[in-house]
Amino acid sequence: MNSAPHAQPSNAPDQGPYKVQVLDRAVAILELLSNSATEMSLGELTTAIGLHKSTVHRLLMVLEGHRLVSKSPLHGRYRLGLKLFELGSRAVGNLNLRERARPRLEWLVAQTAETVHLCVLDRGEMLYIDKLEPERSVRITSQVGRRVPVHCSAVGKAMLACLPEPAVREILGQRGMPARTSHTLTSPESLIAELESTRLRGYAFDNEEAEEGVRCIAVPVFDGTGQAIAAISVSGPAFRFHKDQNSAMLAPLRTIARELSGAMGSPRNS
Repeated sequence: MNSAPHAQPSNAPDQGPYKVQVLDRAVAILELLSNSATEMSLGELTTAIGLHKSTVHRLLMVLEGHRLVSKSPLHGRYRLGLKLFELGSRAVGNLNLRERARPRLEWLVAQTAETVHLCVLDRGEMLYIDKLEPERSVRITSQVGRRVPVHCSAVGKAMLACLPEPAVREILGQRGMPARTSHTLTSPESLIAELESTRLRGYAFDNEEAEEGVRCIAVPVFDGTGQAIAAISVSGPAFRFHKDQNSAMLAPLRTIARELSGAMGSPRNS
């Protein structure tokens, strides 16, 4: 039988408004299982965590329902679930993507003298995982870790253009298409038509749809399976972001996306 001291969530604050007891307890269970050389029984977990058996059982049922823990059908002992492996693989993949992209993004900023972003599609939204800015007085108000809707952003449209229409409509149905500006496309049909144009021209365009006064172009990045895994964009104020400027920025943008796709194992070009 495993013997372990009462588990405390690592790096969790003891006091404060952000402390959520049930989450702390769930994380404590996951940490106990991760530190155990063998599977653990309900009784062992109860003893180790110092809670009532029924409380631990309820937590385990919820964790099992989300595939965060797995219960052996033979002896009823618990181990970490495969969902944690999936989540961890995605997190590592994003970090690897960002590390590989960084020197290319630096080159892209130098070539375009505009703000560049690296974004991934996460739960129907675009998540900024990196951003680099030029030495300019007018800059873009985005931030790493922030999210932007798919329907009104160039990075979002670049990713949606790589998906089949049913998948696009499912995302739009879940997230909606709220108007961010007077230019935002707010009907699925208008966006579906725009995505078709995006595929034909090979890049996505945001014409002040996410933020007034800001325009953006973006292209996707592919992995070894040929799936779009990210999008790279160049953004700038509308007053210096016109058609002639788009053409000048598109070539280095495509070069970087193609190089990064190759680094991620893709045989295809952006």
